Amino acid sequence: MAKSGPASTLRTGSTAGSAATRQALVDAAIEALKADGFSGASARAIAGRAGCNQGLVFYHFGSVANLLLAALDAVSADRLERYQASVEAAASPTELVDAAAAIFREDLEAGYVTVLVELIAGATATPGLGPEVAARIEPWKQFARDALDAALGDSPLASLVPSGDAAHGVVALYLGLELLSHLDGDRAPALALFDHARQLATLLQAVGTLPPATQAPA
Repeated sequence: MAKSGPASTLRTGSTAGSAATRQALVDAAIEALKADGFSGASARAIAGRAGCNQGLVFYHFGSVANLLLAALDAVSADRLERYQASVEAAASPTELVDAAAAIFREDLEAGYVTVLVELIAGATATPGLGPEVAARIEPWKQFARDALDAALGDSPLASLVPSGDAAHGVVALYLGLELLSHLDGDRAPALALFDHARQLATLLQAVGTLPPATQAPA
């Protein structure tokens, strides 16, 4: 687990300090989570990657937990921007599936979702971390909901399952696929699901169950 002194204590806010040092620590925390997992993301390990004294972790963030949440915030902001751009460029449900598959490959290769998965895993051992991580998943659920609403439009499928429930399932499925792909080292089954989803979307568009084109959410 992330450790070292008050690392397991969450707090709201942090002390002011060098933006460059803070960024270096955030970047190092991201790499530590991707390479060594939550258990290896200690103050000493992160500071070593950042090339600074571990005391600066607590000076700038107050705790390792706060630093890891800052790392998650940074990754989430970057990936949400990337996802939004891909969704906006998709002109049909099939293109939306293609965009999701392409980004999933990016996430697997770069380990972006690993940051979230590791924090979820570590939440059971760090008091107060669970609610903080859960709150950071909500924007992803809203993003998935908006994308589903735009993709389904007024099609019959839109009335079958509430988009909020469907969005929850999409996020859970995505995280599960990411986790399993890392556990067994085989991404083929996960990528095959995107292929099947594309075939299904193509079929549903052909029979008029899905609209042939969609306007992504603003």
